[in-house]
Formats: sequence, C-alpha cells, structure tokens
Amino acid sequence: MKVRITRIDKELPLPEYHTEGAVAFDLYSRMDVDIAPKERAVLPSNFIIEVPKGYFLMIAARSSTAKRGLMLANGVGTIDQDYHGPKDEVGISVYNFTDEPVMVKRGDRIAQGLLIPIIHAEWQEVEKIKDESRGGFGSTG
Repeated sequence: MKVRITRIDKELPLPEYHTEGAVAFDLYSRMDVDIAPKERAVLPSNFIIEVPKGYFLMIAARSSTAKRGLMLANGVGTIDQDYHGPKDEVGISVYNFTDEPVMVKRGDRIAQGLLIPIIHAEWQEVEKIKDESRGGFGSTG
C-alpha cells in the first residue's frame, strides 16, 4: 500500500519497519526535548501522514519507551483519515513517570505506528444478550 507522507526535516529518515515480520513502524522525535519529572510533553514526529481511506493510524509505545521513564500520556494515540493538513504533524504525547528529567534527542525512536482497518459497527439493541454472566472485572484471574 502506498501512503503519502511529508517529512518536515528531510535529514531524518522516513518511518521504517525494522524486520520482515514487523507490524509497526518507528516514529522519531524531530527535536531535542527535556521532559521534567511528572510532566507531559508532545514530541513532534516529523511526519504529516495521509492515512488511507478505510484505515486509522494507531500510535503505540515501543517496548523501550518505558525503559526510558516515559509512557504515552494518552495510552494509545489515534490519527484519523482526515488529519493531514499542512500543519497536522503527528505528535507523540509522552509522560515522564520518573523523579528525574528525561532527555529525548532528535532522531530518538520513541513510538511506533500501525495502520489498522476501520470497521464501523451497526448497533442492534436487544433487551438481554444472554442469561448468564461470566463474572466481574478481572474475574478470570
């Protein structure tokens, strides 16, 4: 699938799938950003991405993100199909959960993106779905 993309800083690479079996591509920080303890920051990814019709772009943390003392502030980011105007650079919202500042350098891989098909549900309301419940939140141990 061909996906249209604009790089703001041409010195930084395009997104890459680092292995043959990778399902996600890496996203970088375009700038050096010093994130204070217990603070949130939005890292500019360097990319404006035209998400193909029928898909959304999910932004998820890399496994190494938490090792740095960061987590995605919103858990998972969602980039819609119509978010690709000239000022719509994908941002990576991170939270420093440590008691020390965390420095993110320009070009550091900080998140990953996945293109995922969209399925819109057609809701069918019923009075009761089934007679038994399987248990409460976390009931399977």
